Formats: sequence, structure tokens, C-alpha cells
Amino acid sequence: MIIEQIFGAALILLFLADIFLTVLYARAGTGLLAPHWNRGMWALLHAIAGLSGRRRGTMLSFAGPLIVVSLIGFWAIGLSLGAALVIRPELGTAIRPSSGESPTDFVTALLVAGNSLSIVGGGDYSPHTTGTRLLFLINSLIGASVLSLVLSYLVQVYSGLRERNVLALAVDLMTDGTGDAAVMLARLMPEGEASNAASELGNLARSLAATKEAHHFYPLLFYFRFEEPLYAVSRLTFVLLDAATLIETALDSRRHGAAAAFAPAASMRRGARLLLETLDSNFPTADVRSDAAAEAQRLRQSYLHATRTLRNAGIAVKADGIEAYVAARQEWEPLVRRVAPTLGYAMPEIDRRPARTETGAAY
Repeated sequence: MIIEQIFGAALILLFLADIFLTVLYARAGTGLLAPHWNRGMWALLHAIAGLSGRRRGTMLSFAGPLIVVSLIGFWAIGLSLGAALVIRPELGTAIRPSSGESPTDFVTALLVAGNSLSIVGGGDYSPHTTGTRLLFLINSLIGASVLSLVLSYLVQVYSGLRERNVLALAVDLMTDGTGDAAVMLARLMPEGEASNAASELGNLARSLAATKEAHHFYPLLFYFRFEEPLYAVSRLTFVLLDAATLIETALDSRRHGAAAAFAPAASMRRGARLLLETLDSNFPTADVRSDAAAEAQRLRQSYLHATRTLRNAGIAVKADGIEAYVAARQEWEPLVRRVAPTLGYAMPEIDRRPARTETGAAY
């Protein structure tokens, strides 16, 4: 076996290991080549979208499907190149066409490799030794297995995407399309009645856990971005984190002690944090800095607006919860601020609650 064939076999093993880690081992950030390929494609598509002006969001919405197609092509080309390096030295001797002379160039080897992997059709080249027959058999098994695994993987990716969108839409509907967690709580606790709120929040927590695990198993989901902000991971996690924070810091414990101790609220907060942290760790997010004093003032005004919404719904609120709310928001909101812009969303699309002064004027 010559050096070219050893290199080709190593290349095949490298791509098979990458497919194994990406499709079967299925953990965010564990692939050898796929994570770097996906990030490179995202950076390229992000740069192209940046040149589109107002259509930037539309262009970015194609990133997910294009990255999927490019990744499949990347794996197919890698396996074909490896097989071609193994096959080329055998052309004209152990591997020959049924009639005529046999070219020995690399393009012909690539065609034969693709045919043996069943990636391309046609071709009349056949093996004439035991070793090359085994090589063709192994190639065909690799090609068929990889095709089945990739198709199954795509089904799971799009199933996870559908579940994520269902959760995002459910959260948006619960806020009456406002994206305001205070409105969601007001609708869950009309006149302060919290009997149904625990079960509703529990359902959200379970759906959120499934969405988090889908993103952990299938990191390609990170790159699917929709034009409508309501489907953004940063938007749905922001609303759920804000709702959990309001439950813990704003509800009057004397009137709504049971609601303030909702276990689903804590699960919802933890699940949303985990999803954001997973995305932040495995996606090329950027640190966004802001003035701490101005941000604290903005969060205080947001709290005042939220408590006004809750009072209007007949929900008793604390008189001294504002600083606890600000501290909690300052803990988790930086995660949202890193994730949202990277996927092409502005914070006003994520944080929909208007910050207002106590007199009601826009802040």
C-alpha cells in the first residue's frame, strides 16, 4: 500500500469519525470537522447577508437549510476524495472498465469512488482482484450506511425545529402576541386566581426541556433563523426567564404565596438558562457591553411597567421587589444580549416591554 492510499484511508476514517460524533454520538461541540464547517458557512452567509441591507433577515433565514445541504455535500466530497486516493493507484490494473483503455487520472478515480459509494450513478469500472472487490464492498456499505444515518439525522433535526417553533408560538400566544411576560402572567392569573397557572407553566417547562435537549443533540438547530422574531430562541427564553423572575420577585407573598413558590417557574428559569448557555458555548456569539447604570435604570422602569400590568389584572405585587428584579435580570439578560444579535435580532425585537417612567412617558 503506497502513501497515497494510506492517506486516503485515513481521510475516510476521519470523515466517518466526524459523522459518528455528529450523528450518532450527538452532543453539541463534539464533531471533529462539522462544527468548524458549520461555523465557517455561517460566517460566510452572515457576511453575505450583511451586504443585503434591509433584506438581511430574509437572507439569514436561508442559512440553516443551506448549512445542512453544504454539510451533507462536505461529508460526501470528503468520503469520495478518500476513496479516490485509495482507488487511483489500482486503475488500469486491479480496477478496469469492461472494455477499452482505462484512464488513470484522479478525476476518473473520483468518479469510480463516487460510484462505489453509491453517491453517483453509472460507470462500468469493476474490481478484478480480491482486495479491490472487498474495497468496493466496504465502500458500498459505507455509502449506504451514511446515507441512512444522514436522512435519519435530518428527520430528527426538523422534528426538533418543529417542536421549538411550537413552543415559541405557544409562548407568544400566551402573551397575546405582545412578547411581554407580565401580560402572560396576567392572563394565567386573572384576578389573582392561580389555580391553572402551575399546570400551564409546567407544560412550558417540559416543552422547554425537550427543546433544550434537541439543541444539545442537534447543534444544527442553532443555525435555523426565522424572519419572525417570535420564533427566536432568544425571544422565547427571554419571555420565560422574565416570567419566572416576576413570579419570584414581584408577586405579593401574602396574597400569592403558593404562586411565588411554583416549582415549574424555577424549572422554567433553569431550563431557559441551560438552553442559552448551550447556544452561547457552541455558537459564535459576541459579547455586547452596555452602561451598567443606564441598564439598571431601564430595568427598574421595565419592572414598574410590569407591575402596573399585573395590578390592572387584579394581581397583588410587592412594594419592595424592584431591586431583586433588577439583580435577577442583570444575571441572565447578558446571555440573551449575546445570543440575539448574533442571529440577527435587535434587542427591541426580543424585549418587547416598553420601558416607561412612573408618569407613563416613554423612557
